[in-house]
Order: sequence, then structure tokens, then C-alpha cells
Amino acid sequence: MSGTLNSVNTNTGAMVALDALDATNSQLNSVQKQISTGYRVADAVDDGAAYAVAQSVRSSVGALTTANQQLGSAQGLLSTTSSALNDVSNIMSSMRDVLVNLASSAITGNERSQYESQYASLTANVKSFVQDSIYNGQSLIGNINNSAGALPAAYGGISVVRNEVGTAYTVGAFDASTAYHAISFGGVGSTTLASATQVAALITAGGTFITQANSVSTEMNTYGAATNFINNQVSYNSDKINSLNAGLGSLVDANLAQESALLQALQIKQQLATQSLTLADQTPQILLSLVKGA
Repeated sequence: MSGTLNSVNTNTGAMVALDALDATNSQLNSVQKQISTGYRVADAVDDGAAYAVAQSVRSSVGALTTANQQLGSAQGLLSTTSSALNDVSNIMSSMRDVLVNLASSAITGNERSQYESQYASLTANVKSFVQDSIYNGQSLIGNINNSAGALPAAYGGISVVRNEVGTAYTVGAFDASTAYHAISFGGVGSTTLASATQVAALITAGGTFITQANSVSTEMNTYGAATNFINNQVSYNSDKINSLNAGLGSLVDANLAQESALLQALQIKQQLATQSLTLADQTPQILLSLVKGA
């Protein structure tokens, strides 16, 4: 005849209750970790493979964020450059109007001198716009010094990282110094401006002034396209960051509503297992009372 073993050496009920309590405590610790951290996979101990993937995704997100910071700086430089070139283009339109007047042989004497002074003043505007086109110590269109081609160290193209794998995007520079000196003609009283025939040649197709005006328009288009490219890249990187974060969340985030409900259930199981262990521990005392009554 078989039955339950009553022994003070081997308390089977206590062993079962203790195993259940240990298992419940282990589950409870896991659930509490998820609730406190917000992650199903907080470290490699939880799920080594998932954690390795998560770290790789986090690295990509960080690199894309850094790339967008670089691109943001490039946006500022390009915006400054485009604004300067737009103002230069507007001033050159006014300069062309003055040249049209100076191309007339009927404009002589003091009237001609006044137009020459007006042209010189507008040329000074061009110089100041270019000189002020510096963003964070950099300029894409070059400062203007006293001689053609003499440019500061800050002048030059830029190369920025556009994505998480370090691919570079390069924007070239425009030598505004050369353009400025090509249209300044030596200022007021210059031989070129004093001759209606020479002035007329400047504003015909292929003339020096028209050539430089066209070069400014070309650079406006170039930097406008570069601005659009960088704006689109920043937008794409931001969308990619959001997608990566969403995937990362699905991989490692804890379901807090589910874990909270499980926490309550495990706390109840813990209490029951503790009570069961307490009852099982009382079995030897019952056997002792039997011996006392013998």
C-alpha cells in the first residue's frame, strides 16, 4: 500500500512549495525589471541576439543624428550663400540699368559722372554682400580683397557626411573675387565707363558684365539645388530614424500593460507559494505531536 511519506528528514511538500516559490520569484524579478526599465530586452542577459541587433540599430540612429547635425550646419551656410548671391544678382540688375545709360553717347559731362558714381556705389554693395556672406567662419563665395584671386583661408567648398555610413556630399565654391574685379572697372572715372562704346560692349551677349551676371545666376541655381538636396537628405534621415526607432521598439520594448497584469498575478502566486511553504514546514511539528501522544 502506497501513501504520502511522513518524514522529518525529507519534507516533500516543502520542497515542492520552495521550488514553486523560487520559480515565481524568478518570474517576478524579470517582470519587475521590464516594468522598471521599460524594456523587454534591457541587456544581453535578457536576450543576447535581440540585444545585439538593438545595439546595432541604436548605433545607426546615433550616426544618422550626427549626420543631420552636420547637414544642418551646411544648410545654414548654403542659406547664407544663396541670400548673398540673390542680393548680388538684384544689385547687378540695377548696375545693368546704369550701364545702359552709360552706353549712350548722349550722356556726357556731369551727368555721366553721376552715373559712374552710382555704378561705383552699387559695385561697393556687391563687395559688401560677398564679404558678409560668412557663416560660422566659412564662406562658399569668397571674400573680396584688393586684388583679384586673393581670397581668405575661410573660403572654399565643403564636404559633409550625409548618412550613417559616412558617405560625403560635396558643395563647391564660387570665386566671387574674380567676378567682382571683372565688373568693377577701376571705379569712378575709369576709362571703360567713360567710353559709351566700351560700355555697350560690356552688356552685349558675351560681354564682360553679362558674362559675370550669368555666372552669378548659374551659382544661384547650383546652390539652390544643393540646398534642396540637403533639405531632402535631412528629411529622409529623420524619417529613417523614426523607422529605426519604431523597429527597435518592437524588438526590445516591454508591453507595460501586459507586464503590469502579469505582475499582479505573480504577486498572488508568490503569496500562495509562501503560505504553502509555511504549511509544509508545519508537517514535522505534527509528527512531533504524534510522538508526544504515544
